[in-house]
Amino acid sequence: MKEKKHVHPKPTLAGESKPAAEAAPAPGAAPAGSAPSEVDALKDRLLRLQADFDNYRKRLARERAEEQQQAAERLILALLPALDHFELGLRNAQAHGGDATLVEGFRMIYQQLVETLKQAGLTPLAVEGLLFNPHEHEAVTSMPSEEHPTDTVMTEVRRGYRLGAKLLRPAQVIVAGGPQPAPAAGPDAAVPTPPADQSPALPEESAV
Repeated sequence: MKEKKHVHPKPTLAGESKPAAEAAPAPGAAPAGSAPSEVDALKDRLLRLQADFDNYRKRLARERAEEQQQAAERLILALLPALDHFELGLRNAQAHGGDATLVEGFRMIYQQLVETLKQAGLTPLAVEGLLFNPHEHEAVTSMPSEEHPTDTVMTEVRRGYRLGAKLLRPAQVIVAGGPQPAPAAGPDAAVPTPPADQSPALPEESAV
């Protein structure tokens, strides 16, 4: 009997192409240049989620800042009437010769309150001598004046304030209405008399 010879596979040299069966892609594999892979899709989804969360975080911070600003406005608006009365009391005490030591103590307390509100962003409006501005001034009345031009603020009745860049309360003012008009001639006005060398005409006698 003849002995069977074992045939060893021939080694593939560099540069030689593999058989067609080995080079063919596996069944179900995505061909080159196809749609993005699952990893790319997950990366894109992650980027979108990060952008949405960043927008949410910014919106939340903005809403929180607006709520804090509104709370500060409500608190300061509630304090302004007390501040007005404080100023009025100090002016009256100084005008009527109040105790100097007591007045000075209240003035220091008032100044401390004003500085605290200033640090919170509250600033008073300067109005006297300026042209009337309906966006910042509230006219209480108008008075004739020879010293102030027409439509300028003569007197500040109640101080106005601005909180930051926002007008918190308009100033109540008295506006100059121009020079005093000349009195009009009334029924009591003097009747002009004829000259001394002229006598009033007599009525003609009627014919009989």
